[in-house]
Amino acid sequence: MPLQQISFDFDETPVILQQPEKAVVEKIKPSPKKPDNKKPTRGRMSLKDMDAGVDLIEVPEDDILFQKMYYAMHTVADMFKVNQSLIRFWEKEFDILKPKKNGKGDRLFRPEDVKNLKLIYHLLRERKYTIEGAREFLKNNKRATERFAMIESLKKLKAFLNELKAGL
Repeated sequence: MPLQQISFDFDETPVILQQPEKAVVEKIKPSPKKPDNKKPTRGRMSLKDMDAGVDLIEVPEDDILFQKMYYAMHTVADMFKVNQSLIRFWEKEFDILKPKKNGKGDRLFRPEDVKNLKLIYHLLRERKYTIEGAREFLKNNKRATERFAMIESLKKLKAFLNELKAGL
């Protein structure tokens, strides 16, 4: 059995040479890696992605929202385009969120809870408050919901005027 020599180069794949007498070392170039265009699904969301997602929430208007008595957890998470675990976390952190739980322990959100979630989402994602800062804001500002309603109506007015401007 002839002797075999194995050479290692950590940047390239190893090559087995049959004749160790020769000083020729053949190297095989590794195949180029294909770029992975997938976004990572774990970890924190970047601020840029967070800003892009702010306009994408799909919370219905009040008259449609109050037609149902309760909303399931997955429905609420889909409205805000967040994970269910984030809503459970916000429930622990903020006292104004008190969803009902059925016998199985499933959370059922009333329309008032959805509106409170919308306020919390606004503070955390749009105004970039920390959890502690948002908690203090809600505790110190008794009329925070009224201010938020005024901000929402101004946003609707701005959207209407922008549509009108685009139509001209």
